[in-house]
Amino acid sequence: MSEPILNIAAYKFVALDALAELRAQLRELCRSLDLRGTILLAPEGINLFLAGSGASIEAFLRQLRARTQFGDLAVKRSFSDTQPFGKLLVKLKKEIISLGRPDIDPVGHPAPRLSAAELKRWLDEGRDVILFDTRNTFEVEHGTFRGARHIGLGNFRSFGQRVHEIDPAFRDKPVVTFCTGGIRCEKAAPLLIREGFREVYQLDGGILKYFEECGSSHFDGSCYVFDERVALDAALAPRE
Repeated sequence: MSEPILNIAAYKFVALDALAELRAQLRELCRSLDLRGTILLAPEGINLFLAGSGASIEAFLRQLRARTQFGDLAVKRSFSDTQPFGKLLVKLKKEIISLGRPDIDPVGHPAPRLSAAELKRWLDEGRDVILFDTRNTFEVEHGTFRGARHIGLGNFRSFGQRVHEIDPAFRDKPVVTFCTGGIRCEKAAPLLIREGFREVYQLDGGILKYFEECGSSHFDGSCYVFDERVALDAALAPRE
């Protein structure tokens, strides 16, 4: 049997400069290791989805983490039988996740993080908590936490303009925002706090981390991912 493909997803909000040079270096590194996927670079940080052999992925991570600004980069791993990406893209962007709200600073003013295990404990206890899905509608349709709320987003960038559509009754309740891997909530949760929501948390690591640590508990369906696997089940395997 052929070796399974290792898929990784990672991001970090950190001030970056010399982006064109960094782009060229990472593109050459990925090509030398036969990795495919997408790396987004912006002044606010890095966001990446890559796949390849286990040895190549680990070699990439060693070299990336050797750079001081990425030394503590957290990574989510999953496996697939085939390469889910058709090519390699390394792009320069204004934001690594587009919201269009420069007043939101995930590094300087983050929202509190809630671990997957703690969220499961809250749900097991039946706590009165609002689970708020910050993903797009088509992602929600693949699966979400039971009882989760959302506002029918077509794209995340519109969240900043539509935040007023969230039920004002939620302002005085604990709200836990969640998304695929956590990056959207890095901006969505602080935005809710700025808008006057009293107690807001971001699910650390998103749905994928929750699947890794807690399985399918309190979750119905699968998690949409933006590659040829389409969606992952609670075992982090492609949904058949």
